[in-house]
Amino acid sequence: MLKHRGFPGRLPGTDFQFVIRRANKKEGASTLIKRERFKDRKSADRKADEGFMAALWAQFGEEVFERGNLDAGRLSWLFGREVVAAEDPFDAASYDALLRIDLRRAQVSFPAIFAEGAEPMVFDDWGDDEDED
Repeated sequence: MLKHRGFPGRLPGTDFQFVIRRANKKEGASTLIKRERFKDRKSADRKADEGFMAALWAQFGEEVFERGNLDAGRLSWLFGREVVAAEDPFDAASYDALLRIDLRRAQVSFPAIFAEGAEPMVFDDWGDDEDED
């Protein structure tokens, strides 16, 4: 499993996880699914989605990226909309799956991230993970 060095581990000040520390060798990668985002979601959940998209954009931009250690739960909130499969066939249960940001949809869903002159989101733990497992 590829570890995305420099990717934030979580949204600052919350328990919203962005990455996992190690691969699940017993059961394999959790399957990515398209989770429905209803309008009555909590503000904190919407902020976590925005923070995760900001981190993805800062780390990968429009480039294709490997799923690696990105958290399946957090990724599933964006999967099928702002984050899409970049390969066919696509294995939604693989750490090696290739993804990309659908820039047009991401700009509509998260305009603050892509606005002209937008301030980049600050993550306190943008550093290499101490855990080398």
